[in-house]
Amino acid sequence: RSLMDLRELVYALNDFAPLSLAESWDNVGLLVEPSPPHTVNTLFLTNDLTEEVMEEAVQKKADLILSYHPPIFTPLKRITWKTWKERLVVRALEHRIGIYSPHTAYDAIPHGVNNWLAKGLGACTLVPLHPSTAPSYPAEGTHRVEFCADNTEHLDMVLSKIKDIQEISCLTTLPARVEGEEQTRVSLNCSQKALLEVVALLSQNSLLYHKTEILLLQKPLLPHTGMGRLCTLSEPVSLSDIIERIKSHLKLPHIRLAMGMGKTLESPVKKAALCAGSGSSVLKGVEADLYLTGEMSHHDVLDAVANGVSVILCEHSNTERGFLSELRDVLAIHLQDKINIIVSEKDRDPLQVA
Repeated sequence: RSLMDLRELVYALNDFAPLSLAESWDNVGLLVEPSPPHTVNTLFLTNDLTEEVMEEAVQKKADLILSYHPPIFTPLKRITWKTWKERLVVRALEHRIGIYSPHTAYDAIPHGVNNWLAKGLGACTLVPLHPSTAPSYPAEGTHRVEFCADNTEHLDMVLSKIKDIQEISCLTTLPARVEGEEQTRVSLNCSQKALLEVVALLSQNSLLYHKTEILLLQKPLLPHTGMGRLCTLSEPVSLSDIIERIKSHLKLPHIRLAMGMGKTLESPVKKAALCAGSGSSVLKGVEADLYLTGEMSHHDVLDAVANGVSVILCEHSNTERGFLSELRDVLAIHLQDKINIIVSEKDRDPLQVA
């Protein structure tokens, strides 16, 4: 195997799952970087970076840890031996190990954690519950302004003033017939800042101003990408069958179940809404027969049950960890087998049934 420069590897990882897809509250990307040049021979995958997992990464001579959950989330004011999160950073830097975290970027992508979780339900079609928007606008500017005017010197004067405003693009004029009269239709794209100046200019002439339309340009939605998934099963299945499928997929002896009002284990499940990890905010109010997630608050479970929705909880990281072995295979292809990729054996859910 050849080696990869850390920056080249980070570029490839960002290409696999663009960080712009992560939620705004998240802390994703390269979190710890040893001094360059830093080459990576072994990439080590884990769901949670605990001290036990860090010890394993050191022993296995990892050069970069990909930790699904960001081990640095709230800002650190110092790096000492006092708290376990600080110790992780100390250890990583002493052993020249980088730390990269993708978290909600991996939830959003079509080849990510939520799609993997949905495989546990059987054959189904998936749509994101909260679709992601493209990182950029399809055209320049955030607003489009359009108005019609008579072909007069006044229009020429307005156009010349518009051309002096900064951050205006796509200015076009087209002949138009309005109520039988020959007019000119003007269209332009502009930024929020330029919009204020355009409006101020047009408002000097009430006839123009009353014929002005302002459109807010929106970034297009990305297909199959976003938070959560609504899964429509090809064939309705009983709740008890779904439970067995999920246990088998997640390799769990037990799951937690709250039965929806008026539902039994024989009730059919046709639509399931799911979200890996902690799904309350993503699943709230979604119409489905079943919610599948890692953890939900007591009151959110009561709400779902009262609305006739059954809830399956598997513990937070149990709904995510199994994705790592699939990730290892997919990344091996994406990185053209240039580096050694291993999955942590020490990483596990902190909760167990006692």
